[in-house]
Amino acid sequence: MFVLVVDQNRKPLNPCHPARARKFLKSGRAVVLRRYPFTIMLKDVEKKLNSVCQEYRLKLDPGSRTTGISILKDDKIIWAAELNHRGHSIKQSLESRRTLRRGRRNRHTRYRKPRFDNRKRPDGWLAPSLQHRVLTTLTWVNRLMRFCPISAISMELVRFDTQLMQNPEISGTEYQQGELAGYETRQYLLEKWGRRCAYCDKEGVPLEVEHIHPKSKGGSNRVSNLTLSCVQCNQKKGNKPIEEFLKRKPDLLGSVLSVAKRPLKDAAAVNSTRWALYRVCGETGLPIETGTGGRTKFNRIRQELPKTHWLDAACVGKSTPDKLRVLIDKPLIITATGHGTRKVCRTDKFGFPIRYVPRNKFVKGFQTGDIVKAIVTKGKKIGAYIGRVAVRTTGSFNISAANGLVQGINHKYCSRVHGKDGYQYAFSRKSCRTAVYVRGQDPPHT
Repeated sequence: MFVLVVDQNRKPLNPCHPARARKFLKSGRAVVLRRYPFTIMLKDVEKKLNSVCQEYRLKLDPGSRTTGISILKDDKIIWAAELNHRGHSIKQSLESRRTLRRGRRNRHTRYRKPRFDNRKRPDGWLAPSLQHRVLTTLTWVNRLMRFCPISAISMELVRFDTQLMQNPEISGTEYQQGELAGYETRQYLLEKWGRRCAYCDKEGVPLEVEHIHPKSKGGSNRVSNLTLSCVQCNQKKGNKPIEEFLKRKPDLLGSVLSVAKRPLKDAAAVNSTRWALYRVCGETGLPIETGTGGRTKFNRIRQELPKTHWLDAACVGKSTPDKLRVLIDKPLIITATGHGTRKVCRTDKFGFPIRYVPRNKFVKGFQTGDIVKAIVTKGKKIGAYIGRVAVRTTGSFNISAANGLVQGINHKYCSRVHGKDGYQYAFSRKSCRTAVYVRGQDPPHT
């Protein structure tokens, strides 16, 4: 992972190799500005990395749950991350609040007048869980622009519309029955069924679109009636109903039927937010290149790269070079955690208060959400722990470390590594084995 660099005026400079950043820090020419993303500040502006900043391209692969982010310099991937959204938890919190308020209106307790009848949604309104995806992605676009001289943005806007690019005047039946017919369905089924056979669980084999309820017996072409199977399973099933084909495997039958009825909420979330994300990225003033899902997949398969969010982001758009050089091994995993809650008390499942929350968020100089390093020298928990801290008024903290939750760490052993900013950070345990390093350079470090 390359290190981001700024000068004394916090103007972004060219990112540098980790080995070079270590030399700057060791010689005292630079100081650490941020831990995540790791950024250094050069003290001597006259001896900065390069006299002229080069151009870098930020690439985005928006998703319902995870957004891939990559920074490219020509044909080199120098920085990458995967941003995990918390739209699902936001939706659950809103549903919980709605349930509590409705229950309170039906009880003989404090009445809360409903206000949903006197509100009007503005144009372009998005649900809070969807708006979160847009704003979180925009936050990291602006943050990376402050630490890296980004000159252009590429993002995946339309998933599969290559035919319209070839012939802008195509429409109607001609569009539906052209080269693109069925392509969106196949791509969606690959994501839905995990790119494996639904009947034998094989991976890495050619898969065929198969009707759960045979078409010859009244089955439709709806997505809820389609699945993926290998050639052997497809021929073995034939036109048998799935109940007959899997009568000896009731667990597999129930699993296939439950997955088949899974709603299209992830696809709907991406479709609902893609234009909103395009508009807010356009407000940055940078030129934006849009790409399709078909082109992204073509670029990734052509270069024989594995299926990951950050590599998909690097392959977005026409600007993708013929051969990518991956200069990083593991991306930064960014998980949105939020900034807490405004509740003055915690409630049970019925909405009744069970304990109150302290007014002061800081305890012994720490607050929940800080990333701390604790070096315990005595007691039953001797060792070093790095992770997200949850403070307690007693001064005994809990740390979410890489190997699990560690409880009861005294504040005296803790030192802050990164202040709370609403995100949790980690590095992926899976490395990109297909990485191609630049000749003459050491393998990159994270």
